[in-house]
Amino acid sequence: MFKKKNNQSPTEYQTLAEIVKRAKKSSDFKEIKKNISGIQIFILYFTTLIDHKTMERVFLPYINEYEKNKDQTLDIQQFINKLPLEDVIRTLDAKEIEEKIHQGYVLIKFENTSEDCLLVNANNLSKGIRESNETENEFNVIGPKIGFVESLDTNILLLRSKLKSPLLTTEEIVLGTLSKTRVTIVYLDGITNEEHIESVKKRLSEIDFDIIWDTSALIQLIKDNSHTPFPLYFSSERLDRISYTITSGQVVIFSDGSPYAISGPSTIFDFFLSSEDYYYNWIIGSFFRFTRILAIIFSIFSSSIYVAVVTFHYEVIPADLLGPLIESRANVPFPPLLEVLFLEMTIELLREAGARLPTKVGQTLGIVGGIVIGQAAVAAALTSNILLIIVALSALASFTTPTTVMSNTIRILRFPFIILSSLLGGLGIMIGFAALLCHLFNLKSFDTPYMVPFYPFRHNNLTDSIIRPPYNKLNKRPDYLRPKDKMKYSPKERNKKKDDINDE
Repeated sequence: MFKKKNNQSPTEYQTLAEIVKRAKKSSDFKEIKKNISGIQIFILYFTTLIDHKTMERVFLPYINEYEKNKDQTLDIQQFINKLPLEDVIRTLDAKEIEEKIHQGYVLIKFENTSEDCLLVNANNLSKGIRESNETENEFNVIGPKIGFVESLDTNILLLRSKLKSPLLTTEEIVLGTLSKTRVTIVYLDGITNEEHIESVKKRLSEIDFDIIWDTSALIQLIKDNSHTPFPLYFSSERLDRISYTITSGQVVIFSDGSPYAISGPSTIFDFFLSSEDYYYNWIIGSFFRFTRILAIIFSIFSSSIYVAVVTFHYEVIPADLLGPLIESRANVPFPPLLEVLFLEMTIELLREAGARLPTKVGQTLGIVGGIVIGQAAVAAALTSNILLIIVALSALASFTTPTTVMSNTIRILRFPFIILSSLLGGLGIMIGFAALLCHLFNLKSFDTPYMVPFYPFRHNNLTDSIIRPPYNKLNKRPDYLRPKDKMKYSPKERNKKKDDINDE
């Protein structure tokens, strides 16, 4: 029942006052003061990590009974023996105290006594994980499948169960004049750049809106540029992905009632990375990432290139392909622009209908509808076989985007390029591409350039953009985030430990 630890001085690690001071920066850290037999005791714990039923029905009633009996002398050993909870640790080890309170233990500190502190296990970690759900929109073949839920406290619990670090800090504010929605900012104190933290706080404090129903509303209210189809902040329902962004030095925002978390500053490359890339060997992960980027480029430009070639640039078509192309379009009464727009809109209708219907019905509609409508359109001479293949591959390539918000942006981008190619051919595509680059270069996320590390160029951050490097090359946090601590770990220390093991 009771484990006694050596009276190790906390100054070896840090003082208990420093531990409590750091923990108090988090809005979910609570302190209760009680007076037992003239001795003031402090009960400290993280509200998101403890089981509230245990606290309200077992622990606090026991403390209240002691508090009522004012004539009783406080005997620490007797206090521990009668405590109706089994896992109680008595220690002065500051490092252990800090670790345990981040694992759901309640800290009991006695004022003006030389007695040790008590750590009482009242954690809710296993219950919080059981309450979580699997991710619905961000799928992985391998790796954890735990996703966030609509409860803010459960999401913070899940995050703290994943990152048991004393640096993990939460700050809560209330937004929405009518909804009174709880919104929590999460970051690593001492690692995340303070300017980014203050920027997030300032933007959230300036929100004057009646109802905040989801983090998607927050994204639109705090974004740097509201006139862009590109998502400027990364949104995810995956616990592992959000944990990685926090350890990289980004700021994360949770909203009560939403299973998605926002992280920033973000770059355009964040939306093309999958957490699955880091679970595979770096060669396989790099191959999948590179394939994904090529697929996205193909999805944006394939239909517009077809329109430009068929309308203006027949000379670039190989002689062996020219005959089948002319034959497939011989009976089509529409110009290439209308032909492409007809098929693209058909694909969008099928995709939208499949998303709104129940899962099994939606999948059936997408497969059967695509085959039937595609074959009927070719048979009715409304489109050509070659264009049908191109549009189908283009739609298929757009599904490789790991995030839904960026996938929607890519779907929209195809249409301006199709119209420009029908007006000016290849020149129109080049003008559209130049305009797109200029737009991207002007975008910012929490005042951080959206196209970094390519603009402005940061060669140190190229290692984890198009190619996923091995883990021994991922020892630094991105420079563009300007973290206080740039190193995730020291390769020299790692190699030194390996050499010491080999020597033994």
